[in-house]
Amino acid sequence: MAEFDEDFASMFEASQQAKRIERGQAVEGTLVGIGHEVGFVDVGGKGEAVIDIAELKNDEGVLDVAVGDRVHAVVVSTEGGLTLSRRLARGAATDKHLEEAYSAGLPVEGKVERDVKGGYEVRVGRQRAFCPFSQIDTVRNTDPSQHIGRVYTFRITDYKEGGRNIIVSRRAVLEEEQRAVADEIRKTVVAGAVLTGRVTSVRDFGAFVDLGGGIQGLLHVSEMGWARISDPSTLLKAGDDVTVKVLRVDEETQKIALGLKQLTADPWQTVETRYEPGQVHTGRVTRLTDFGAFVELEPGVEALAHVSTFAPTSHSRGWTQSVAAGTTAPFEILTIDLEKKRIGVALVADGSTQASASSQPTIVPGARVTGKVERHEKFGVFVFLAPGRTGLMPLAETGIAREGDVVKAFPVGSDVEVVVLEADPSGRRIRVSRKAVTEAQEADELREYTERSVASAPEAFGSLADKLRGALKPSQK
Repeated sequence: MAEFDEDFASMFEASQQAKRIERGQAVEGTLVGIGHEVGFVDVGGKGEAVIDIAELKNDEGVLDVAVGDRVHAVVVSTEGGLTLSRRLARGAATDKHLEEAYSAGLPVEGKVERDVKGGYEVRVGRQRAFCPFSQIDTVRNTDPSQHIGRVYTFRITDYKEGGRNIIVSRRAVLEEEQRAVADEIRKTVVAGAVLTGRVTSVRDFGAFVDLGGGIQGLLHVSEMGWARISDPSTLLKAGDDVTVKVLRVDEETQKIALGLKQLTADPWQTVETRYEPGQVHTGRVTRLTDFGAFVELEPGVEALAHVSTFAPTSHSRGWTQSVAAGTTAPFEILTIDLEKKRIGVALVADGSTQASASSQPTIVPGARVTGKVERHEKFGVFVFLAPGRTGLMPLAETGIAREGDVVKAFPVGSDVEVVVLEADPSGRRIRVSRKAVTEAQEADELREYTERSVASAPEAFGSLADKLRGALKPSQK
């Protein structure tokens, strides 16, 4: 009987405490137990309250509190004991509830009904609230309609005129959740880790990716793909989910460098199986510089057609007319440096897609070839012989008198026939002579003259002898 009286007294005291607490009142207590459907909160002298288990879970359905944690909530019912709510479900939120939630800083549920000037109209309980565009999410999205009709958790940031002027923020709730998990997420952000994040913004230089908990990393445009990307927005947009690899983490500045291309194979790893000097491949000119044209042979494999591989013209940048950016044309592979990831190519002038090595002039000592005047120096004239092969014609080999005008005699871009005097296998040192061509021509002319003279000599003497014999015959009669 004594035990019954004690239990009855406890229940009576709890009921009396409940009666002294009004609906909408903000309370704070300690979570002392978690059941299948409800959690139990010790609110001190006010007794023990219950809270729906769903109120203790996050959006993924995982409990975000544990026994012993402090819980801030609002009383939504005093019938048969205290019933609490952390989020104030839309149907249970009265005006007083909202005012208490604002004072206590508790989140409330609201439905985004429509977009208005500068933000959204949100239905919270029986009231209409305003959420600025910047406060609807941590990511700024250009499509306002994606939030219409959604039910979110908001925090009341301003409560005026008895609830007639309410401003709410979903971003404040999201950022608070992010801070709660930031420490755990930061432990996973290490060099080499592969993580999933969400693009928060896209700039000319790359994209910022939220890895969770408000921790952001930079995905630089150069790390987005093996091929050159000029506009990151063609690949990513704000709100996109993306899997990236952590490249570097600066412990001092907390800056995180991310990569996307590292999750795919580097095309340079198999370049040697697809390309070799002498082959001709179709490429696309991506950009021009003072020293040549960059040519994309395939996504991620770019080559350089150096300015020296183009036949010289009378204008310093005349070579650019044949390789404007965007041009697709056949290029011959000249050199491959796998270690430095460099390929040297030359434009195939006749447009042939077949290997043109056989069509290139043989540049060996004694060969007679035709080139183009590339430029003049005090010590001689440089002559373009073939892509990547330029010979020097010393002044003494020009065939021009010392007081003559070499520039006038050999205009830049003009054709000139020369004899190769010296050529090393690498092609870096080639010496040519125009004088040797002239001397060879003179020698050929002298030889031809001599051969003609020798061939005609017997016929001439034979005719004279016949005439003499003919003149003598009558005198013998």
